[in-house]
Amino acid sequence: MSKLRLTYGGYVYLDRTRALQFGQVAVEGVDFNFESIEISELFRRMAQHIEFDVAEMSLSTYLVMLGQGDDRLVGIPVFLSRAFRHSRVFVHSDAGINEPADLKGKQVGTPEYQMTAGLWIRGFLEHDYGVAASDMTWFYGGSDEPVYAERRHHDAPPDVSLEQIPKGRTLSGMLESGELDALVTAADPAPYRRGSPKVRRLFENPWSVERDYFTRTGIFPIMHLVVIRREIYERNRWLAVSLLNAFIESKRLGMERMRLTGALPVAIPWLAADIEELDAMFGGDAFPYGFGQNRLALEAATTYANEQGLTPRRFEPEDLFAPETLDHPGDDLKRGAARLI
Repeated sequence: MSKLRLTYGGYVYLDRTRALQFGQVAVEGVDFNFESIEISELFRRMAQHIEFDVAEMSLSTYLVMLGQGDDRLVGIPVFLSRAFRHSRVFVHSDAGINEPADLKGKQVGTPEYQMTAGLWIRGFLEHDYGVAASDMTWFYGGSDEPVYAERRHHDAPPDVSLEQIPKGRTLSGMLESGELDALVTAADPAPYRRGSPKVRRLFENPWSVERDYFTRTGIFPIMHLVVIRREIYERNRWLAVSLLNAFIESKRLGMERMRLTGALPVAIPWLAADIEELDAMFGGDAFPYGFGQNRLALEAATTYANEQGLTPRRFEPEDLFAPETLDHPGDDLKRGAARLI
């Protein structure tokens, strides 16, 4: 019986997708072609043209698409990217912003209002600090380069002021000059990286704030999931579980290697100490796959998307995924469910 030929587009994660990339793990019933692609380009190509059969996808952009009635994609509960984002709120040093409440009335930049990092940042600002998106004036555009390519068009929420920065300008440059008071982003802006005294983090010790957030909420924010082109999924309903099994096995192998610290698998000197903290805080795996163990984070994300005007209604987490995957045991899957080559 011939295999289904599929092309996957996604980022390479050394401990999560590398085994799939190099064929150490096979997707049962599939001739799987792994294409590594830059994330922002991937999301734009998927949101506009659905260019890959299977792909890593922005959670918030996927929600925007569903909210617009575009159901050309169906998700599986594989969450390749997660990140706490308290460390990704930057402010101009002279803007008088010393705590989150000081953001009210300020001009805030973001590479794209719909980006998932922004979704979670606006979520914790509102729910933990009483600062709503409508309390700020928003600007979007290129972060470190004066280039902006729209990922997926959506209208600004009715209570939010949102406009593009002037051509030839960058968000990081405008933050450093003081034309923007703050920047909400997924990566350190160039002025911060080079040590500019004009740019600093909102939270002086974001790592302790993020640990407190996790202790209070139990949420490690989800950034990306995996999606399948719906027309392919509808013709091959077994595919969703087959892919989920393979991604689980790929991550298991990567995590297994990461724990062999006699010869460090990555250039992190105190990796063993980090793994001890991983075990203590996350039970050994901060990136669980499967629907059940991720419901809390998914409920928060769908709630924030609706509150922030990205979706016209609050989607139930089940609405995002292939039904065949909802009762899947996720990372409780026994070794061997995905076939090793």
